[in-house]
Amino acid sequence: MIHEILPVGALQCNCSILGDEASGEAIVVDPGDEVPRILAVLQRHKLTVKQILITHAHIDHIAGAARLQALTGAPILYNQNDLPLVKMMAVQAGWLGVETPEVRPPDDTLDDGKLIAIGAVGNGPPALSGSILYTPGHTQGSVCLYLPAQNLLLAGDTLFAGSVGRTDLPGGDGPTLLRSIHNKLLPLPDATVVLPGHGPKTTIGDERRTNPFLT
Repeated sequence: MIHEILPVGALQCNCSILGDEASGEAIVVDPGDEVPRILAVLQRHKLTVKQILITHAHIDHIAGAARLQALTGAPILYNQNDLPLVKMMAVQAGWLGVETPEVRPPDDTLDDGKLIAIGAVGNGPPALSGSILYTPGHTQGSVCLYLPAQNLLLAGDTLFAGSVGRTDLPGGDGPTLLRSIHNKLLPLPDATVVLPGHGPKTTIGDERRTNPFLT
């Protein structure tokens, strides 16, 4: 598997490019900005984008999605419970003092348990597959992508190294966030590598043992 991590935009959102070398197919997660950089990585690996996944509809995670879709034709997927945040994109842009980006409704929603897969040949199994974990709290539609074969969790802004997602923005809810983490994320294997929406990687085991918000 190819996994390139690009911190993009003013808030350095961790955009992930997940690719399968054999099929040349890719998933882009949270293209919040700097679409030319994302395209350059795709071109370097000779990858074709099949899906654009958004962990939640805050501007720093979703702002580049429509531009990337226009250039690749790939569908945009995010949880429909974040549509209220999309409708207030101009307000979000005002928080950062930037122009309001074009943000479209999802081509498909990311519900709990939805299978995400690329690289299948014929009737064979996909080369890269994972499942959506619905983890509301940071926003009402926040999701994570769990890839068990790669021991990898793309956690969006739900869980961070030594911290958890903020809940003081529209749609945030502290008790809901902690329930999501305890019920959906902490049951994963200790060795699961966690890539948050911002900042460094961690593991489920480390966060279970040392995260002050979870102990």
